Amino acid sequence: MTPPRRRLAVAGATLTLAVLTTACGALGQAVDCNTAANDAAKIATEWSSTVTKDAANGDAVEAASKTAETKTKELAGKYDGEVAAALNDLADGFGSIKGGDLNSITEFSGKVNGFTSKITAACS
Repeated sequence: MTPPRRRLAVAGATLTLAVLTTACGALGQAVDCNTAANDAAKIATEWSSTVTKDAANGDAVEAASKTAETKTKELAGKYDGEVAAALNDLADGFGSIKGGDLNSITEFSGKVNGFTSKITAACS
């Protein structure tokens, strides 16, 4: 069974990315920002689904986090400037998650907020 705090952290991270997708769509660089945000949201959703299914398995959480980190770094390579920096920050956040450590998942949730701010600024 997944501890309630872990589920909240995972859900919070995914919801923050969903809000980000909407925020970028209304701004000047809508195509690039929407593409980056949508792709990042897909990666985060895949990560969240995997972690939620097997949250008690530290190895599965870490493997999902490494996969998300790799995919996000590949995505960042398609962009430059602040968008790339924001995506790299998100990748670092995924990379900071170690096994089933609740603290690293909670810290990741905090880093997602910084990512949201950075990409929103890059899109304005």
